[in-house]
Amino acid sequence: MRLTIFWERMADHFGAGYADSFARDHVMAELGGRTVHEALDAGWETKDVWRAVCTAMDVPAHKR
Repeated sequence: MRLTIFWERMADHFGAGYADSFARDHVMAELGGRTVHEALDAGWETKDVWRAVCTAMDVPAHKR
């Protein structure tokens, strides 16, 4: 998944104003105790980060 698609999906689910805040501040067990930004900076694949967000935040199936 391209990074631009990832951020589009984040904005679609969380809203444009909250997506980055969530990605910066919310530490997720599914990402090994990292935030979205930390996981991406550590080299995680965007599709794996998106899957973790979907699992942790109950993203509806039609948005996955």
